[in-house]
Amino acid sequence: MTEVLDFVPLWTLILGLAVFFYVLLDGFDLGVGMLYGFAPDAPTRNTVMNSIAPIWDGNETWLVLGGIALLAAFPLAFAVIIPAVYFPILVMLLALVFRGVAFEFRFRDAQHRTFWDHAFCYGSAIATFAQGMVLGAFIQGFEVSGREFTGSSFDFMTPFSLLTGVALIFGYGLLGAGWLILKTEGRLQDSSRKQGKICFLGVLVAVGIVSVWTPLQHDVIASRWFGWPNTLLLAPVPLATAAAALFTWRSLDGKSEFGPFIGAVILFALSYLGIAISLFPMIVPYQFTLWEAASSERTQAFLLVGTLFLLPVILMYTAWSYWVFRGKVKADLGYH
Repeated sequence: MTEVLDFVPLWTLILGLAVFFYVLLDGFDLGVGMLYGFAPDAPTRNTVMNSIAPIWDGNETWLVLGGIALLAAFPLAFAVIIPAVYFPILVMLLALVFRGVAFEFRFRDAQHRTFWDHAFCYGSAIATFAQGMVLGAFIQGFEVSGREFTGSSFDFMTPFSLLTGVALIFGYGLLGAGWLILKTEGRLQDSSRKQGKICFLGVLVAVGIVSVWTPLQHDVIASRWFGWPNTLLLAPVPLATAAAALFTWRSLDGKSEFGPFIGAVILFALSYLGIAISLFPMIVPYQFTLWEAASSERTQAFLLVGTLFLLPVILMYTAWSYWVFRGKVKADLGYH
């Protein structure tokens, strides 16, 4: 095949979009799950639960798509990354399963509803923290010899990955608060604004620390952001992040119902863009590029046929589900 038929950029886009949509969509319902633990009474908890009940499980479709895209299109990256972060991924999956069980049993096992309420909250928090640790380990890079991961199964456990785990808890909390502001009214909406402000401050501190810590760890990232003329060319990213942060804070502090969620989404998108700029074209940081880790062109072309058919279907039913369940939600009446 010729260079014209290079499918790596397209598969990179598909994988990147799958990860971003998962972080965004499952991120806010995990955030809602964590904030669920602060609901003061049963009617409030019912309202919080009903705000995500119709769409929460569909959001995890993007996790499956991202995992399959990584395995199929970039098998070398899959073979290195998964053993390196096996334990946090295992914890994340178990927490998501436990969270899903708690979601269903809360409605069917009224005698132990308090237990299932706690399980839903803690399952959301543990899954979020585990995802943050995976992100931290990924940014730090992996010990590789030849084409295999040769580090310890506990290499992911570093101060940096612990920081990114806590940061993601605040980040998903901000998304969840924005969603509740959008979907609820009255006292619950007011308390969600207060919780959103706390999460926002946590995000602000975490982003600042990670933005300084990451270039100090890796000269490649430092030169990319602070070398000339990159500093000038990339200046719009931190400036846009500062503007988005100001917009989000003002939205939380004002009366806007859409602003807090939109601002949180923009902050996540800009943070995602920052990570992409820092690491591109590496898919196994500091070891293998996207092209080095990619499967054969024939394999990518074959898989692309089904993916390009499936992806619009996923996008359509996701958009349709959010459209059908638009509007405010109440504890006893559902949506109206």
